[in-house]
Amino acid sequence: AARLSCRTEHEPLLPLISQKIHWQPDLSFRPFNYTAAPIIENMGSTVGNSSVVKPSPTAFVGAPMEKSSKASLIKELVALGLLKAVAVPFERVKLLLQNQKDIIKSGRLHKPYNGILHCFATTIRNEGIFSLWRGYTAMTMVHVSATVIRFGIFQFTKILDDTQLSYTRLVVSSYVVSAATQFLVYPFLYAATRMATDVSNTGDRQFNGMIDVFRKTLKSDGIIGLYRGFNITLGELVMMGALSKGLNPWKQHYSYILRNNFLSRHMVDFGFWISGNMATYPLDTVSRRMMMTSGSGTVKYKST
Repeated sequence: AARLSCRTEHEPLLPLISQKIHWQPDLSFRPFNYTAAPIIENMGSTVGNSSVVKPSPTAFVGAPMEKSSKASLIKELVALGLLKAVAVPFERVKLLLQNQKDIIKSGRLHKPYNGILHCFATTIRNEGIFSLWRGYTAMTMVHVSATVIRFGIFQFTKILDDTQLSYTRLVVSSYVVSAATQFLVYPFLYAATRMATDVSNTGDRQFNGMIDVFRKTLKSDGIIGLYRGFNITLGELVMMGALSKGLNPWKQHYSYILRNNFLSRHMVDFGFWISGNMATYPLDTVSRRMMMTSGSGTVKYKST
């Protein structure tokens, strides 16, 4: 009876679903090592062996979820807005280079860019330096909306006990959450792409803001115009999840080895991030190219 009582009292607990889902296309689990440790009672006598939870090394334990409070959410949204303000010029140049052939076909660009610096210089010379932030509102709405949606899902799932959910079900649930989030924010992503690629040399633009993008697209193509290219985006999410599953063990391994070297550890993280983005970038290009066909009433491509 004493042995059974000890085993019941010290039975390892599984983490909740909110701890397992880290709001990425893949899942990150908190691994635990279950080791047998003697339970000492009554003047140091060993009553029996019991399984206790021994945390894994820091590098292998999933990152803790953000505090589920409104204050932390507001701070995260503010920080996200500031980071996007810094990143938007680079995002616009990336979209211009990515879609420059379609922009030339539309007659809004006369010749292709010769590189990143040439794209920056040409945009600033023709449209002004503040044009680099064109589409900032829509791009920020994408990330803010996704963060709010994930916060709401976290609030809902943190009270659930998922001890009976299998690994497969958790993976499927993660993909469903990612796909649903992408479906809700995709119109903002579309608007950001169309505004960022709206090149003008004379001040006469195709779109006069995010609302104008929605209005003209719905008028010419209907609701389907806002979601053109969405299917290939889902394929990109699946590919990102598969790559992350394959690369994460190696990433965690090298991060643990280099845990005392701040620079090397972050260089390893950056290298894995670059590798994943290079693999999925062609799918992103196809998705953006499909977006460029909406709003004009004619579709240049039959399918993705």
